[in-house]
Amino acid sequence: MERLRQRARLYKKIRAFFDELDYLEVDTPLLGVSTNTDYHIQSIEASLMGHQRFLQTSPEFAMKRLLVENRCSLYQICHAFRDEERGRFHHPEFSLLEWYNVGSDYMQLMQQVETLLNQILEKPSEFVKASYFDLFEEHLDLRISEGNTELYRQRVKENIPGIDIHTLQQDDCLDLLMNAVIAKTFKGYTFVYDYPATQASLARLKPTDPLKAERFELFYNDLELANGFSELTDATEQRRRFEQDNARRRNHGQMIYPLDEDFLNALESGLPACAGVALGLDRLLMVQLQSDQLQSVLSLDTLGLPTAL
Repeated sequence: MERLRQRARLYKKIRAFFDELDYLEVDTPLLGVSTNTDYHIQSIEASLMGHQRFLQTSPEFAMKRLLVENRCSLYQICHAFRDEERGRFHHPEFSLLEWYNVGSDYMQLMQQVETLLNQILEKPSEFVKASYFDLFEEHLDLRISEGNTELYRQRVKENIPGIDIHTLQQDDCLDLLMNAVIAKTFKGYTFVYDYPATQASLARLKPTDPLKAERFELFYNDLELANGFSELTDATEQRRRFEQDNARRRNHGQMIYPLDEDFLNALESGLPACAGVALGLDRLLMVQLQSDQLQSVLSLDTLGLPTAL
C-alpha cells in the first residue's frame, strides 16, 4: 500500500508542477502503425485484425504531432514498451513522464528538470553538469572529436573484460564506456550534455559546433533517469536519420521498421522551436524509495517473466 501511495503522491506533485506552468496534459495512443527506428531499441509487435502494429517505445512522435497542431507546451504521464532484457533497471513495460517546452532549448530544459525534481522530491539536491567530450578526456584520455574507433575498442578491452571488441562500432564503444566506466564515478545527480552528433537521435546539432548535439542525459549515481534535447525541426534531416537507423538495423540483422510518415509530415508543416525530455518514473521512484530493484516499485507485474537478476 505504501508503494502505491508513494506513486500516487509523485504523480499528483508532477501534475501540480505543470499545471502551475500552464502546460497542457495530453494523452496519446499506445499502439501505432510505425515505431522508433533506433537500432538500440527493439519494439514489441502486436497484431491488430491481421495487421502489424507496434506498442510505442515513447509518446514522442505523437506528442510532436500535437505540438505542430496546437503550438503550446505539453506533458504526459504514460506507459511505454521496449522488448529489452528484464533486469535490475529494466522492465519491458515502464512508466514515463515526457514533456515539451515551447520556445526553450536543452540548457533551459536541464534547469527545469532540476527545478522539477527538487520540488517534487522535497529534498533539495545538487546537480553536477559535465560535457560528454570532457568526461571521456578526463576519465579515459579519449578525444571524441578525433573519431579513432580502434582506440575506442582498445579502451573497451582495457576497462570492460569479456567484451568482443572486433564488431564494435564507434558509438557502441562510447555507449559501453559511458555506462560501464564513466557513469560508475558519478555521485548523486549528474547531467551529461553535448553528446556526439552521431548520437543525436532526434536532437538538433549545435550551430557553433556540428560535431555535437544539443542533447543531455540525467543520471543518479550510475542510473540513467532522463534523456532530453533541443528538438530537430528539419523533416528532411529527420528522414535521413530514420533511413540511416534502418540501414544499421539491416546490418545488425534486425527488423526494418516502417517510417512514421505522419510524424514526418507534421515536421514538414513546422514544429515550433522547443526542447523535450523523457523521465523514467519507475527509476525515479527507485531513487525516492532507495531501492536497487525496479521491480520493487511496480504496482503489479503481470508479465510472468523469470525473476530479474
